[in-house]
Amino acid sequence: MQHSPDTVGRKAVVLLSGGLDSMVVAGMAREAGYAVNALTIDYNQRHRCEIDSARTIAAFVGAERHVILPLDLRQFGGSALTDDIDVPKDGIGPGVPVTYVPARNLVFLSLTLAWAEAIGATDIFIGVNALDYSGYPDCRPEFIAAFQDIARLATKEGDQGADFKIHAPLQFLGKADIAREADRLGMDAGMSWSCYDPQPGDLACGECDSCRLRKAGFADAGLTDTTPYAV
Repeated sequence: MQHSPDTVGRKAVVLLSGGLDSMVVAGMAREAGYAVNALTIDYNQRHRCEIDSARTIAAFVGAERHVILPLDLRQFGGSALTDDIDVPKDGIGPGVPVTYVPARNLVFLSLTLAWAEAIGATDIFIGVNALDYSGYPDCRPEFIAAFQDIARLATKEGDQGADFKIHAPLQFLGKADIAREADRLGMDAGMSWSCYDPQPGDLACGECDSCRLRKAGFADAGLTDTTPYAV
């Protein structure tokens, strides 16, 4: 994404998990000239170490503000990331995996929209991907398009004519392409965290779906991933 007179200095809210995809999206928003406001949801996830990564990334892109919002989804459970369910290590199978968190992106985008409206921003960035992903329904292009319509219908600003835009620039990129974007943006992949099941010594497990996709992406791109893996 390149600078344009319409975007330079304009506020945007970036949903920043601390993962590779959200890191690249934050870098792209900065590259386009937006004033980045980063939102990280601390949902008491198994891999809460990604929050530290989000702090590092927010500082790297010069975020105007970085909000870390507590939201304890362990109260609901229903996912290997928020419940006492083992994270699968046997490869990526068909169907929606147990690492899916019920309606997570819907909930998170709603919170992102609320903050965007509060600060007068109409641009929201999210790092969803519809190609190299684990089959989550809330990463699909249809969902992003539908939520953009919801943003206009559900807000005071939308009712008054504001045109909210949900930017999902990685939506149709493979993991290798995303790794190349990180490299192009000068962003060390080691700043981000993807693993669903962190191991002792701050090591990524190397075997969960997220680790497998990440490792394959960097290998396909011919790039080095500085993330330390247990396997």
